[in-house]
Amino acid sequence: MQASNGIARSARRLRALRYAGVRMAAVAACVASVACATKPLVPYSTDTPPLALVTASQAGVQDKRARFREIYCAVLEAHGSDLADHRPCEDALTRVGNEPAGTGAPVDLGPSGRHLIAVVVPGVGYDCFKPWLNSPGTVVTQLRQFGYDAIMLDVEGLSSSANNARQIRDAILAMPFSGSTSRLVLIGYSKGAPDILEAVVDYPEIRSRVAAVVSAAGAIGGSPLANDAEQFQADMLRYFPGATCTSGDGGAVQSLRPATRQAWMANNPLPPDVRYYSLVTYPQPERISSILKSSYEKLARIDARNDSQVIFYDQIVPGSTLMGYVNADHWALAVPIARTHAMVGSLFVTQNEYPREALTEAVLRFIEEDLATSGK
Repeated sequence: MQASNGIARSARRLRALRYAGVRMAAVAACVASVACATKPLVPYSTDTPPLALVTASQAGVQDKRARFREIYCAVLEAHGSDLADHRPCEDALTRVGNEPAGTGAPVDLGPSGRHLIAVVVPGVGYDCFKPWLNSPGTVVTQLRQFGYDAIMLDVEGLSSSANNARQIRDAILAMPFSGSTSRLVLIGYSKGAPDILEAVVDYPEIRSRVAAVVSAAGAIGGSPLANDAEQFQADMLRYFPGATCTSGDGGAVQSLRPATRQAWMANNPLPPDVRYYSLVTYPQPERISSILKSSYEKLARIDARNDSQVIFYDQIVPGSTLMGYVNADHWALAVPIARTHAMVGSLFVTQNEYPREALTEAVLRFIEEDLATSGK
């Protein structure tokens, strides 16, 4: 009888894993089915990308990749294999073009003096698959050892950026604030980045509390994958295992269309009293998970320098500081699927391993140093 019960439990677990995998495949197929504009292919290359340099020059982007690399490498070396998914620094970041030489300055790996708090705004549908993902919270544990902290800010994953900007504003104003030193680092992942930008533009009352804004694989310029998508496709995420999310105002897909984002950027200058940073995903093609290959190839009809969801230059905030190009696909940067669902990882998200704890620590250390040197 015990053996029969054990077999039954194993069968149920296997069915659950299969169900989760099928759901993930359906979501990815939904994204991958979107038709892209037929433009000449720009092949994958790590040579100097002319378009990026022109865009950066015109928008006043500062290239500080060299210093970020020094800090990230120091963090990775200090922690070594103590953290999950460890990679050598050279494999964690992609060298693109003529990356400037490092400063050679020492890297302070001691306790934070400013006690920055990473406030992460997630992307499309996160509130739908958050229960299933069951993230272990290891990033928060890592940061707290050094006087930093992190929270995931709840927004409606299927709503518009305008709707979520208001939710970001309300959440920030509800947080304790001494009125002296700004400590919040708003990190927007994917659609979370434009959600944050709309918040700092539309709600000036939150700016005094914000030390910096980071686009992490952010859809700043939108994604061509959204051009022919419909909201009902995104709403498929409401049927993810354990999901309790709603459609919200139904504006997620519209908010991600390039025309929407470009029009918003043209009509909404970013306030200069906030510091902006860009962390761009620029994976080597072999670092794209199997489930994301189709969407990567569709975006490659425009530009092969994409992370499967967003082209690299669409991730950069105008006037920001460019921290680095990360050798990870869109999901690997921020969604630890393979850690909590090993079978799904082995079958679908085959390149999901990435040292996110070390990366987040390096981001906060870099920003703390940069703010100090700039007098902010």
